[in-house]
Amino acid sequence: MPKQHSVAFANVRVHCSAMEIDRKTVLLCDCEGTMPLDGKAVARACTAAGATTVDSRLCRAQLENLVDAARSGHPLLVACTQEETLFAEALADSSASTTFTNIRERALWSSEAGRALPKVAALLAEAALDAPPTPALTLKSEGLCLVYGRDETALSAAQQLSERLDVTLLLSKPDDVIPPRVTRVPIYRGTVMAAKGHLGAFELTVDDYAPALPSSRAAVRFEPPRRGATTRCDVILDLTGDPPLFAGGERRDGYLRPDPRNSAAVQKALFDALGLIGEFEKPRYIDFKSELCAHSRSRKIGCTRCLDVCPTSAITPAGDSVAIDTYVCGGCGACHSVCPTGAAAYAMPPIEFLATRLRTLLAAYAKAGGEKPALLIHDPRKGDELISAMARFGKGLPARVVPFAVNEVTQLGFDFLALALAYGAAQVIVLAHPEKQPELAALAGQIGLAETILQGLGYGGGRLHVLIEADPDAVERALYSLPDVLPIDGGSFLPLGDKRGLTRLALAHLHERAPEPHDVVPLPPGAPFGTVAIKTEGCTLCLACVGACPTGALLDNADMPQLRFQEEACVQCGLCRATCPEKVVSLVPRVDFTAAARNAIVLKEEPPFLCINCGKPFGTKSSIERIVAQLGGKHSMFADAERTRLIQMCEDCRVVVQIKDRSGDPFAGRPRPKPRTTDDYLRERAQRDGDK
Repeated sequence: MPKQHSVAFANVRVHCSAMEIDRKTVLLCDCEGTMPLDGKAVARACTAAGATTVDSRLCRAQLENLVDAARSGHPLLVACTQEETLFAEALADSSASTTFTNIRERALWSSEAGRALPKVAALLAEAALDAPPTPALTLKSEGLCLVYGRDETALSAAQQLSERLDVTLLLSKPDDVIPPRVTRVPIYRGTVMAAKGHLGAFELTVDDYAPALPSSRAAVRFEPPRRGATTRCDVILDLTGDPPLFAGGERRDGYLRPDPRNSAAVQKALFDALGLIGEFEKPRYIDFKSELCAHSRSRKIGCTRCLDVCPTSAITPAGDSVAIDTYVCGGCGACHSVCPTGAAAYAMPPIEFLATRLRTLLAAYAKAGGEKPALLIHDPRKGDELISAMARFGKGLPARVVPFAVNEVTQLGFDFLALALAYGAAQVIVLAHPEKQPELAALAGQIGLAETILQGLGYGGGRLHVLIEADPDAVERALYSLPDVLPIDGGSFLPLGDKRGLTRLALAHLHERAPEPHDVVPLPPGAPFGTVAIKTEGCTLCLACVGACPTGALLDNADMPQLRFQEEACVQCGLCRATCPEKVVSLVPRVDFTAAARNAIVLKEEPPFLCINCGKPFGTKSSIERIVAQLGGKHSMFADAERTRLIQMCEDCRVVVQIKDRSGDPFAGRPRPKPRTTDDYLRERAQRDGDK
């Protein structure tokens, strides 16, 4: 924005009183009268401290009002994002922190603007929250670029990049490429067979690798090829038109793959590649806690949900847990969506802050008189573009459709959906661009789980929707034709706890207000809630399942042979079923709303077996009797009754008896000879002399 805009109207000042929300001074502008905005009505709807005067040209003639508000040093909340650059420039010398929010396209440029005041209050209340910082990684690129192609398009791209980057051209199964008159970049032939890494640290394995011959005349010729060559680079420009070198290649930092037939896309990729030199910060999208992971125990595989949905292959098995390569992670959040324990937690932002945003937004909407809010979940890129197009060229958003931006719609899981409904959303609409469709399987599963529970509690259907659209007219038609549903009373519970704790709070509220509050709702296989069923007649209380359970849902008892279970802690990972040697464990997916789910119940218990020698309790009666039946008189070590009795003794008595009676010890040797002394020899001599 030209700087003269911030100076040209410096002599024009319109004083206004200040409205505050959460200690932030709010500045409103009706954008030259294009929005029906009443300052007093907004203040009442927001129950905000103070009153406010609505500007009409805050970004032009009334810009000094913004500067005046900043002189107090208080944080500012400006209800405009179009002129954010200009406002930031005007406040460059101010110490006041500033937040911007958009109430124009999201609320008041609408055919239902007259009824959108509750939404304005909700958007302002949400924007007043302070988002936590996102941890970041550092990627470093020195500009070593590999252009991978097969024809003159790749050669031309490599030559253009060579002015700024250190470029190598690799031609895969090249056509007749005319040699350049002046060699500005080294040219090789080869096909990439394996690739890994990220911006600044790519590693490639190349077959059919050969350098170009400098004597090439009409077409580039190459030296004899070799296999298994390896190379490293910082940036890859893939112009082959073949399938991507990486799973989810569009999310791989430093990997550019335009359509080589689209010259505009190729030139954009060249422009992007020129900027990939230096140090870059990348968000650490996932906060992973390996101690919560339920992937494996004792080489038995349990939960694989995150491995199944990761589009970039950034997640790999790593012993008892998985490992997430944060440099490769593309930030889709699908692992967070499906993780039942919260081990893979999305950090941009964390679920606790999303829950706070939901609670603040929906509570402010309801307090301002809004009814049946439909929460429109979208990303801040494609979603904002569609909302803006609807506001500028169509009817805009309906008054009860409240937009809610998240980094990626694929990060949404059952926990978020349950929280949104529990805090008062009558409907949740997820707006996804068609290019995201291959990544929506995990979200579809989470929505299916939520719909099952809603149906089981009597809420009916029509509350959860996914719009996969890039056409603003189609989105607008869908939003204005949403089915009418009964409202849900929003809860006021605080968003405290981890992912699973928040989910339980939301489910408890939904059950409390449910039209049909069934205590137990069956769920489909794979759901992260449920119980375990034990065939008690086959269980020997070996407690292998207790040792394998990663969440502590299965418990033992230090005082007696007992297997207990706490349903609230069970994530249905299946490790108990995979570990059980008797194969008597099965999973029963369901959600139990009763107090029994929060308490440990006894699945099986037995009296202990008493040592036949000392009476000490050890083992279980059924397991000892089973071992006696299988080994007594049938195994060489327990061929007779006396040896079989050892099985029925505790660990102490068994040792004592075996030491006293070594007849059955396979390692016992002949009795050792008695040591002879001088006295023995003298006694024998005297005896011989006497006999003479």
